[in-house]
Amino acid sequence: MNSQNYICFTLGAALEKAIELENSIFADFWSSLQAVENVHAQNVLRETALAKLEQKHTLEQALLLGTLDGLDLHAAVPTMKLDQHYGSHKLAAGADTRDAMSYAIHLVTESVTFYQGMSKACAGAPMSEMFKRLGDEQTGLLQKLEDSYEAHFLTEN
Repeated sequence: MNSQNYICFTLGAALEKAIELENSIFADFWSSLQAVENVHAQNVLRETALAKLEQKHTLEQALLLGTLDGLDLHAAVPTMKLDQHYGSHKLAAGADTRDAMSYAIHLVTESVTFYQGMSKACAGAPMSEMFKRLGDEQTGLLQKLEDSYEAHFLTEN
């Protein structure tokens, strides 16, 4: 996703692109759930996939309504950018909870990066603010994952 060229679309086309992204990310979660055997890792993947489904539902509502107005979106929160440190490898059967959290962080970071890129590409257009709001919403999920990762795996000595 990071090497993607971003262009500004009409509102409907932009929302359709975002829905396609969320479908792709959900498919990654689904294939990982099928591969991973560790129950705790599966729980991490399942919970994050459900949160991504909520995002997709929000996008679908916006597409039907023609606006994000009236939809419950949260403000941006700071994140640790853990994706830059822990990579994006596909999960195998032996993946543990740490691997699953790292991969979930990677997938959510993909959506944040997409929304931020689209917001910049649409600077000055109404879609810019829409994509900014969508990206801001996803930082909440990303922060939750990063905080959990930090609490469980980045202990101080």
